[in-house]
Amino acid sequence: MKRLFSLLTITLIISFSSCGKKFYQEPDERTTETDVFDPNDKLGTLATSYLLGIYSFLPTGFNRIDGDFLDAATDDAVPSSPRSNIVLFNNGQLTAVNYPDNNWANSYTIIRRCNVFLQNIDVVPFSDASVKKREVAEVHFLRAFAYFELVKRYGGVPLVGDKVFSLDDNMNIPRNTFSDCVDYIAAECDLAIPGLTLASALSSNEYGRATVEAAMALKCRLFLYAASPLYNGGGVETNAQIKALTGYPTADATRWQKVITAAEALMSIGYHKLPAGTGATAYAAVFTTKINTDIIFAKQSAASVSIENANAPVGYVSPNTSNGRNSPTQNLLNAFPNADGSAYTGSSTSLTQYTGRDPRLQAIIFYNGVNWLGRAVQTFEGGLDKPNTPLKTQTRTAYYLRKFMADFSTATNYANQSHNFPYFRYAEVLLNYAEALNEVGRTEDAVKQLIPIRARAGITAGVGNRYGIKAGISQTELRDLIRNDRRIELCFEEHRFWDLRRWKLGSVLASSLQGLQLTPNGTTYNVQVVDVAQPVFQDKYYHMPIPYSETAKNTKLIQNEGYY
Repeated sequence: MKRLFSLLTITLIISFSSCGKKFYQEPDERTTETDVFDPNDKLGTLATSYLLGIYSFLPTGFNRIDGDFLDAATDDAVPSSPRSNIVLFNNGQLTAVNYPDNNWANSYTIIRRCNVFLQNIDVVPFSDASVKKREVAEVHFLRAFAYFELVKRYGGVPLVGDKVFSLDDNMNIPRNTFSDCVDYIAAECDLAIPGLTLASALSSNEYGRATVEAAMALKCRLFLYAASPLYNGGGVETNAQIKALTGYPTADATRWQKVITAAEALMSIGYHKLPAGTGATAYAAVFTTKINTDIIFAKQSAASVSIENANAPVGYVSPNTSNGRNSPTQNLLNAFPNADGSAYTGSSTSLTQYTGRDPRLQAIIFYNGVNWLGRAVQTFEGGLDKPNTPLKTQTRTAYYLRKFMADFSTATNYANQSHNFPYFRYAEVLLNYAEALNEVGRTEDAVKQLIPIRARAGITAGVGNRYGIKAGISQTELRDLIRNDRRIELCFEEHRFWDLRRWKLGSVLASSLQGLQLTPNGTTYNVQVVDVAQPVFQDKYYHMPIPYSETAKNTKLIQNEGYY
């Protein structure tokens, strides 16, 4: 934080004093280049500060879409406030103007700043050449990350290379194909890897900077998306040119092998693994322990109670503090298997449904009766956490989101906690690996990747130590199991939104979303399953609309099909 503050201070001073230039004559970066990239700065202090400033533009995660998780636009949750802009994703009103996840400008800001760094870094006479090598590698990683964030939303985008544009340059640049962009991002990762630091060599004050494993994880996810049905020859577009912009025009099953190779390269390093321990406590600790071997790369933030205040049940601390922003659905709860790993087939209206289930449920979801801050959660009608007060934000499903919080079951108040949003985890790499292995027909090898995740979750080993995975499981059956395990393990980490799209499961995004209604009846409750939302999904929603503000400025940008 001190370094970032210093960078901001330097930028302000230079903006007012550098070379007597008026602020409107040149972009901010040009007025600061000669000061930040200083030929007398042998330690590269200012250049390093500039690099660390680029990290601040990475997506923030958590409640970033009008106060809601991106998962509130999937079948896993709904926004507790139906007035949230996130409903534009599933109410049929998503357009190039009404688009609540406009990442275009932010990603190109990262790309521009990376290019400024690469253009000027040779001016700085680093006394330690390894520092320069590492920082150049980090910039290549950050640029790759920014392009991936664009590609997963829009498909192919303009690749600008190392160009730093001036106000006089022609900015009408066409989109590159999806294939071009995948190759470019992979090449950027390959450029980064030799110069990056291994995770095992990071000092405690460097946590959050890119590592070898982070670049490998990005490459693994890139190839996972590229091999998936939507992108691998399965585009829904009727226009051949647009189809080539948003995916590979033809399918190639061998693309799954690239996922396998990338995953194995990361795993062979041996540092990242699932931390010791099993059950809800071990799973929850991944998200509140700043440094652990499951987290490969995460967005850094100061310890706080921001997640608790935004998401815990509304009746705690004060009405204006706990906002209960996200309401997990009964659909998500039904996805949790039993404690033995078998699928849950019991009743959704029975309040015994929470016992004997996958222990991760206890770490992810608040339900009626759970102990929190010294009292039981009350999500029954008229309860402290569902008071039905007009205009008050409250759960719409009888559930609240608990994931990412420390255990405050018996506390009297919240205490500051580490809340670093995970971009890449080792558990995801295992799930990527399992999915790819299964798709190439190595089904039993895929099973072996799921077992550690299920064991860490606290699922019992069972017959043959298969953790609920039946012997002789077919490729199709395991595909469904992998997708469900991925849904649970990675929930609210911004995977489900993109996974359902890359799998071409738009029908799931159009399924009725359900919750519970608990009406007090003496010492018990009358329980009903209720529909809380009926999302709309059209094929055009497989890809996001390029913001109108961009297509209006750049006449060569072809809009994705179905948007105007």
